[in-house]
Amino acid sequence: MSGLPATKQAAAPVYLTASRARWRQFRLQWHVLSRNTLQKIAIVYIALLVLVAITAPYIAPHPESIKGTASAEEVLKAPSWHHLFGTDEFGRDIFSRVLYGARISLVASVITVFLSVTIGCIVGVVAAGMRGIIDDIIMRICDIFLSFPMIVLAIVIAAFWGSGLRNAVIALAITGWPFYARLIRGSAVSVRERPYVKAAHSIGASQRSVIFRHILPGSIGPVLTMASLDLGSIVLMLAAMSFLGVGAQPPLPEWGLMINQSRTYFLSAWWYMAFPGIAISLTVLAFNLLGDGLNEVLSPRTRGRA
Repeated sequence: MSGLPATKQAAAPVYLTASRARWRQFRLQWHVLSRNTLQKIAIVYIALLVLVAITAPYIAPHPESIKGTASAEEVLKAPSWHHLFGTDEFGRDIFSRVLYGARISLVASVITVFLSVTIGCIVGVVAAGMRGIIDDIIMRICDIFLSFPMIVLAIVIAAFWGSGLRNAVIALAITGWPFYARLIRGSAVSVRERPYVKAAHSIGASQRSVIFRHILPGSIGPVLTMASLDLGSIVLMLAAMSFLGVGAQPPLPEWGLMINQSRTYFLSAWWYMAFPGIAISLTVLAFNLLGDGLNEVLSPRTRGRA
């Protein structure tokens, strides 16, 4: 250290102190997130779900069932060691299709939430930063969208564009962004009055720089919590849209579509509907528990009690 310039010698301890502070903050946040047993289980489940989504084509015991290949000899077989979740009306292995359905549901839900968050955050922060008539116009547009139930409006949009998983994702993203715009706009209104934002204005920073470099980072916390909670809701909505025929289409092994196809065989083949339904329920519950944990982590009041 003696060979370094004086400025670098002074900066090194400051950098190390900041690194230690970040590490302590991470450990504290992890402690808050994992101190609840149910939240630990939810984190493990979501981690396994992501792993299954990535490796589904390789770990599925009957990969031919994923593509919809029929087998007349295996029609509606009850759960067994050969078919852990039984088979459907075409003799396809339900376990393999449920595994691959995790990839479809997870990827579609993440894309939907990402699009909604991106559009909502940009629009909401711009509204808070620009103020005046622009703020009023944007908020009235949000009110128009929020006056309709999200799932109903998404179904109408998807039905107008045509059935398909892609159209269902776009429809949910279009109907979901106003929630994030409203949320981040409320947070950004308080952030824009903080001293460091006023200081940025006073030194001549552009409006764009103030909005996206100062207001947006300080307002994003509540959005992350809502996004984690919405992942479970979006999984459920995509399944509902597929169940109603405006989402995923056969032979795609999407969980909601599988439940739709199993209705006729509910009394004679309970496993056909049960296992996709259990997968949806556990996934929604896990994301809701994770959202509650993130809410605690991002709450300064809760962190102070940890």
